[in-house]
Amino acid sequence: MQIAIASGKGGTGKTTLAVNMARLLSRHESVQYVDCDVEEPNGHLFLHPAITQTTSVTIPVPEVNAERCILCGACSRLCQYHAIAALPALTMVFPELCHGCGGCLRVCPEKAITEVGRPIGVVERGMAGIVAFVHGRLNIGEAMSPPLIRAVQTYADPHATVILDAPPGTSCPVIAAIRPCDVVVLVTEPTAFGLHDLTLAVEMVRALNRPMGVVINRADIGDDRVELFCEQEGIPIWGRIPHDRRIAEAYARGEMAVDVLPDTIPCFTAIMAAIRSEAPV
Repeated sequence: MQIAIASGKGGTGKTTLAVNMARLLSRHESVQYVDCDVEEPNGHLFLHPAITQTTSVTIPVPEVNAERCILCGACSRLCQYHAIAALPALTMVFPELCHGCGGCLRVCPEKAITEVGRPIGVVERGMAGIVAFVHGRLNIGEAMSPPLIRAVQTYADPHATVILDAPPGTSCPVIAAIRPCDVVVLVTEPTAFGLHDLTLAVEMVRALNRPMGVVINRADIGDDRVELFCEQEGIPIWGRIPHDRRIAEAYARGEMAVDVLPDTIPCFTAIMAAIRSEAPV
């Protein structure tokens, strides 16, 4: 089972839920934690993995042979991202805009275009105790994270329960992360902002046709508008994490609640049980 932990915005407690679930599950089954928030991975701050393998990830970008190029502009007309431009005197490539689709190479009548790899980040793997660990780190200044996210996902273990920590929001990186997962857990807060972003996230997950449920973090603050929304939309609430200063303090120290606050274990255990019993997968 691949379980994506997602949220409509950052700061809702997505990583808090993901790392605590991974730690708890590892006590009685094979678990892998996969951090797909490649622009700002932070699961390693809590799991403290020993990294044993680092793999560079590249995307193919065009390289133009000026001697063979006839400046016909076929490549430029095809590219929807303006990553290649046929000027009167030469064809220019803008690698940072390229999505690596390979279309320009295929439409070039003179076969003047080849592809070279451009590094965009790394995938790091290791072990955090008995939790298998994978995360990606996007290069500073790199604009496109989905290719790196897909590379991270290739290391998901089909024989383990995978807890996938998705990027926040509802844009392309999140879609790339949750698309291969079996079920999506949306973490939110009982506030007006939480409801707004949850609404967007629900629309995204429905468009991808994935089963989903909601976990409400800091559940005893705010109001009941998130509860009412879930009831109206027929979305199950798989758990409620209380507003507990001790959990926040543990987080600030890089510690997991289930390790240092034994009384929080039933809360996270119940969330996992609800996901497994109610998710239609």
